[in-house]
Amino acid sequence: METSLNTIVEERFKYLFEEELLSKIASSGQFKTVSEGDLLMTIGQKISHMPLILSGSLKVMTEDEKGDDLLLYYLEWGDTCAMTFSCCSKKTVSSINVIAEEKSEILLIPIENMELWMAKFSSWRNFVLESYNSRFSEMLKSIDSLAFDNMDQRLKKYLRDKALIARGADLIITHADIANDLHSSRVVISRLMKKLEIEGIIKQRRNLVEVLEFKG
Repeated sequence: METSLNTIVEERFKYLFEEELLSKIASSGQFKTVSEGDLLMTIGQKISHMPLILSGSLKVMTEDEKGDDLLLYYLEWGDTCAMTFSCCSKKTVSSINVIAEEKSEILLIPIENMELWMAKFSSWRNFVLESYNSRFSEMLKSIDSLAFDNMDQRLKKYLRDKALIARGADLIITHADIANDLHSSRVVISRLMKKLEIEGIIKQRRNLVEVLEFKG
């Protein structure tokens, strides 16, 4: 696995990091394959590693005061959840849930290594800081959308983001799944999905939504 992992890390990140750092990432990271729906991190969990995504995508969520899930943003290959590092650097616990959006391959980087690399490698420091800024911006957009956008605007953005993550028009998803992610009810989502279908934005079949903007 070591030779294979070295190759994977170099292919994914050679445009970002120098050879010495690539070697350290491959040798210290814990390779893990996760399936759709697997929970990688939970709110309140003590954090010892930060995920570096090699393939697939992850969904980052938090909870409201009632314990209901709120979608914050997605992570794709090449991304990392720098919010995790922020928690660890302050020696706190996770304030987010991280769930596999699809089958994914990740590399779990020990926090103590990350702290050393932040001091030693400017490329890693820039990567983490840029990731943090990007994720923070996405989180603010999600909060703004929740506070100010009506549900049909949020639904359109949600479906478009899902199609971008899936790199295709076809989404295998139920109305209940969408309602859960958008903090709404299945009845409301079903009504709005029918409206979008009439408007020619989507097509629906059982447990399948086709986002026509992304149809090749």
